[in-house]
Formats: sequence, C-alpha cells, structure tokens
Amino acid sequence: MITLSVVVPVRDGERFIADALASLCRNARHDFEFIVVDDGSEDATGDIVEDFLLDLPGLSLVRNRAPAGLADARNTGLSAASGRYVTFLDGDDWLAPGYLAQLVEAVDGLGCDFVRTDHVQVEGRKRVVHRAPLAAPRGSVLEARGAIMPAGVRTMVDYPYAWAGVYRRSLGDLLHFPGSLHTAEDRPWIWRLHREAATFAVVSLAGVFYRRLVSGSLTQVGDERQLHFFDAFELVFKDVEPEFLPKAVRNFCALLAHHLDIGDRLAPELRARFEERGAEMVGALPPELVAESVAGMACDREALLRALVPGLPPSPHSRVRRDREESP
Repeated sequence: MITLSVVVPVRDGERFIADALASLCRNARHDFEFIVVDDGSEDATGDIVEDFLLDLPGLSLVRNRAPAGLADARNTGLSAASGRYVTFLDGDDWLAPGYLAQLVEAVDGLGCDFVRTDHVQVEGRKRVVHRAPLAAPRGSVLEARGAIMPAGVRTMVDYPYAWAGVYRRSLGDLLHFPGSLHTAEDRPWIWRLHREAATFAVVSLAGVFYRRLVSGSLTQVGDERQLHFFDAFELVFKDVEPEFLPKAVRNFCALLAHHLDIGDRLAPELRARFEERGAEMVGALPPELVAESVAGMACDREALLRALVPGLPPSPHSRVRRDREESP
C-alpha cells in the first residue's frame, strides 16, 4: 500500500530535473511513489527522467504530447496518485534528505486534513528560510477556515505554495487546480482549501528548496499568461463568503500592486491590457475595502494603485502614516 504520492510537474526542465530526482532518491521509501508529469517538453527532460527509472523505486513518468500548463499537469499527477497522502515538487526545486518521511510522520501524528511547512528560498548561493505565516501555535490541529483572517496581516492564504505541505488524498477535488489558469493557479486553490477543508496544522520543517528567479519559470515570463492573475482572483471573489471579503480584497490589491511594480517586464501593449483589467477589477470591488487595503501598503505601492484608479477615496489611516513618515 502506498503511503505518499509525490507529484512532479515539469516542462523543458533538463537543467534541473536531475537535481530534483536525485533529491527524491535520498527520500525514497518502499511505500512512496513519485509521479513525474512531463508537460510537453521539447528538450531532454523525459529522457533524463527515464534514466532514473532504475535508480528511484516507485518512479513513473506520464508524458503530455502538448503542454497543458502547470495546473493541469498537477491534476494529471493527482489522477494517477494512489497514496494515502500527496505532496508536490516542482521540477526545478529539490528536497532535503529524509524530508518526506518527516512530512508523513507529521500528518500521521496530527491526524488533520493537511499540514503546511516552511521552505528555503534559493537565489544562486543565497538561502533564506520563509516561514508559513501562522499566528497560532505550531504543531497544533486548527480549523482551516480560522487561518484566513485577519485581513490586515499575512495569513495562510497569503502562502499559497502547494509544494510546502502534505495533504490527505481523500480531500479529493479540493486538491485539484483550476486548469483554465496557466499562472496564479495556486491562489484560488489555497483559498478553496482553507474555506472547505476541516482541519490543518503548520509544522517547523523547511525541507523544500525553492529556486527563485529561474529563467523561463512562470514567475519570470512576461507573456499573456500574466493576465491569468485576474482570472484567478475572479474565481476567489466568485466563491468567497462576505466574512472573508476584506481579506480577499487586501490579498488581491497587494498582489496587483506587486505586478504593477514589476510591470516593465511586459510589452507596452500587454502592460496596457494588464492595467486596464486591473482598473476594471478594482473598480468592481467595495471602495471602502479597497481604500483600507491601499492605505496599509508602503507609499510607493499605494501610489501605483491610486494612479491606476484615481477615484479611490483617501483613508485617514493613510494620512496618519504619511504624517509620521514625513515628520522630522
């Protein structure tokens, strides 16, 4: 019987997929399976994975003839999974030795629906641990919905990384990603998970090494897929309950400001479309919630959003903060 399924989506990942698979070799166990979904790669990714078939027990390879996107590649892996639990690993990241056994021990011991972890962000030789933003005690079973609010601070819906955790496969459709999205697919996914699952916990494990600023990754591309950011949040707003709307608005506004801040990576025509779509979505949200969200940002981010939507009402909190920053 399989205890843990590890889903590894990858496209044109020949530079790093061997590192990912070598780290899985250092985590292998007879009751673990590793499902690599080669999402229409045009390089040697599939051949490299096949080279590991004898070295990594439980490894299987699923090939998509044409790219389906990260969301559907993960969904393909989920459909093939047979473990009691499931986790994810992107093809350009890697795991610390023994990490997967620690994950299983944690979720087994706590008995909750899913467990989230910290991770290590990698930029060249630089390593920085990023902690899951939980105010409650770690290692305790908590209500999943209780980790969405408050609106004014980072909470678990601001930490959407699917690979930073382990999940009961019995959660079923809650684990599937919106296949219509080619980026930001993790945003509606994490919101739905916390809204509809029952229990979760955070544990102090940091065994996932996440390569940031990798050329060709979805966080770096500047094509039309970036517009899926808005589609992702339309899915969030479509289902969110009124009690969570302040958090959803703040979540969206903060990420929109970030995208505007790095907008130079987009071609002028695409940037204009991005800004137009952003203005439309902000204009459709409750103005008092938008104003409160914008007022809590750094001044440069606030200025970007006020330039995008000039009619935003001023906030007294914004004026107080600005007075303090400008005082001698």
